[in-house]
Amino acid sequence: MIDTQSKNSIIQIFRVYKKYGGKHALTDVTLDIPKNDSLLISGPSGAGKTTLLKLLYLAEKVSAGQVLVDGMNLARISRKRIPFLRRKLGIIFQDYKLIPTKTVFDNVAIVLEAMGTKRRLIQKKVKSVLRTVGMEERINSFPPILSGGEQQRVAVARAVVGDPIIILADEPTGSLDSDSANIIIELLKKFHTRGTTLVIATHDKELLNKIGGRIVHLKQGCLQPSA
Repeated sequence: MIDTQSKNSIIQIFRVYKKYGGKHALTDVTLDIPKNDSLLISGPSGAGKTTLLKLLYLAEKVSAGQVLVDGMNLARISRKRIPFLRRKLGIIFQDYKLIPTKTVFDNVAIVLEAMGTKRRLIQKKVKSVLRTVGMEERINSFPPILSGGEQQRVAVARAVVGDPIIILADEPTGSLDSDSANIIIELLKKFHTRGTTLVIATHDKELLNKIGGRIVHLKQGCLQPSA
């Protein structure tokens, strides 16, 4: 059983299995992630990295085992508590998942609107975070006219605008050129130094080398022993 009294752990994963049909995507995965950790989950495509992240923000549920995020047991969480869980998380997707018909401002503001933040504060916070990621001048632009690197910077802004305690990033540099990838890496490092826990799934060796932190390796849904 998970030790629910572990004060330094922000995420605890205990003997987790995930099956799709008759196939295991994850097999007997156990991980303890301390607060302010920088954890990189490496492994080839199909290793189970994205599945593991999906379990943390409840896009998927475990087939067996337990997952705790900031003390919340995701196997027992009620539907009405899921928004409270997701407010603790900032999620960065490889394919950005920006709304093409909304401006950069509105794509970022949507997080604060869902939290019930006052409009005046939304204006202030969105402009501040877009300034941080270098996208303030594109505030009224629409995603389809932005480059991949610019879209990912907007996605980072959206992930952090609600002051999450955890950032989950799925291949955040996977589709970017080297210069754009370096910008995203520096932004992630900046938010980590401010106290945010990072959990990053990637097969990008350059990101693994540059971001720093602890590395675990998934292969065919199983965590591999440390070298």
